[in-house]
Amino acid sequence: MDFVNKLTDSEKNKPVHTQGVNQPQGTSSGGGFMDKLHGMAGGGPHSEKNEDALDKGVDWVQENVFKQGQQTNESALEQAKDEKISDTIRDQYKKATGKDFLVADK
Repeated sequence: MDFVNKLTDSEKNKPVHTQGVNQPQGTSSGGGFMDKLHGMAGGGPHSEKNEDALDKGVDWVQENVFKQGQQTNESALEQAKDEKISDTIRDQYKKATGKDFLVADK
């Protein structure tokens, strides 16, 4: 039984590894080749400026409620996922109320 307790205690102290989907994004931008490539793909801080208020709200919930790290320098894939979430919110709101969502989509 001690073996099981030691195993479960050591598992609690290990960091949780995911496939990079929910990993915190770095906020430093050195302006290197990878940053430019990241921006060309539709990610990075420049693309964050083009988000509407609902997308920013989704980022806020991910950062502060789900503790997924800073959302200020997301990859293009993360931003596409956030856009899909906000589109679903808009669609469900329209189905429930019959009206468009209060914040227009950019």
